[in-house]
Amino acid sequence: MSLEEECPNLIDAEEIPDLVQAPTVKKFLEESDIEKKIPITIVTGFLGSGKTTLLNYILTEQHNKRVAVILNEFGESSDIEKSLSVNQDGELYEEWLELRNGCLCCSVKDSGVKAIENLMTKKGKFDYILLETTGLADPGPIASIFWLDDQLCSEIFLDGIITVVDAKHVEQHLQEKKANNEVNEAVKQIALADRLILNKVDLVNESDLERLESSIRSINSEASLIKTEKARVSMDFILDIGAYDVSTTKGAPDFVNSASSNHLDQGVTTVCIRFENDCEDVKKVEKWIQELLWEGKIPGCDVGEDEIAVLRLKGILTPRNQPNTRVVIQGVHEIYDMQEIPITSETTKESKIVLIGKGLKQSQLEESLRDFLRQ
Repeated sequence: MSLEEECPNLIDAEEIPDLVQAPTVKKFLEESDIEKKIPITIVTGFLGSGKTTLLNYILTEQHNKRVAVILNEFGESSDIEKSLSVNQDGELYEEWLELRNGCLCCSVKDSGVKAIENLMTKKGKFDYILLETTGLADPGPIASIFWLDDQLCSEIFLDGIITVVDAKHVEQHLQEKKANNEVNEAVKQIALADRLILNKVDLVNESDLERLESSIRSINSEASLIKTEKARVSMDFILDIGAYDVSTTKGAPDFVNSASSNHLDQGVTTVCIRFENDCEDVKKVEKWIQELLWEGKIPGCDVGEDEIAVLRLKGILTPRNQPNTRVVIQGVHEIYDMQEIPITSETTKESKIVLIGKGLKQSQLEESLRDFLRQ
């Protein structure tokens, strides 16, 4: 064997700590995007609500964020797509464009998942993904994709759902009746939101705006809401909100701001169930949740009771005799996730479950859960 073919001598890494901690190496490791998951935020809202205006603002303003925006080609944003995308012989085709403010833009011809998969080949050029839905889309199934697709979720994670609401016309959309008494899309979009952007407030007088905000709160009292004109909002309001982060308590319900709202008896409402202290049996709570979500009825209630529909579920539980542990619950439609996380700082031991959906009655749910835990 020649000298060139001889195996090099191996050195124990512990013998060269200065090399491992060298500034250039450390900087490379910190800036490397190889292992870093990218947060994705779903932007939804009814037709004409201002989603396009919001996304155009993000794509054109200087905000020092590297955001990849996936626009829906067949929705209301076609004008923007035509101005931002590359045209070939007058036909629009899918192309990722790198913009001057550091953002990336793409129009979607295939499914949103396919666009994301294509986008991930450019990993390292962006820090966030914003995915626009059509104005008539239910964001629930889209959100579920990022829980069920293990391969996709190895590179990205769902950060939250942003719903843009048209202050001028949303009331008529909320009152729309659907066949079989189903929840209409405008209500679903508000119910599933983690952040609400009440847009075009300049087109509504103060009294109407106050009534509108009350109606929205009666549907979803959990989401943070901001009022705006022309969809101008701080990037911090829509990015890095951690609404679906089950690795920390960041995505759990807020103990201060949450409140039950039942202003619309026949509509979608928010119900909050609180435990006085810790939770006696987490497994029983999970079984109760499963029957609630999968059977479409309140456990223990008569068969003749109206069916319910849970659109969004959030919760935080303190298991009995485990003061340094919390169980964070997240759910959309019939899909849910529960994970234990360690607590290192002093936090409340109070347990809480927040449900947003149709046919939910506070007293029935509280009594049902109490009876279930006694079994």
